[in-house]
Amino acid sequence: MGTVALMWEARAADGRGNELLEWARSQVLELERDPVRREVFRAPQDRVLVITWWEAAEGLAGEFPQIPEPAADLITRPVHRWRFESVEAAGRA
Repeated sequence: MGTVALMWEARAADGRGNELLEWARSQVLELERDPVRREVFRAPQDRVLVITWWEAAEGLAGEFPQIPEPAADLITRPVHRWRFESVEAAGRA
């Protein structure tokens, strides 16, 4: 069993960073199924990043629930999305 990480990143319209952050947090909780792990980040310029981790049978195969596109007036550009396959993992002992 492998792991796939889905990354979703958006930049909020001026002054709407907190609103985009809360919107993204609510969307990840409403996915049709729960990921193995999820994290929500904020960055300068009112950017929001969500990473969800999913178990996958082989490589990048499989469909996973996606966070939708926010309302056009909440963001400054289309959402960026990336999909990655884990090739190595390490943790703190």
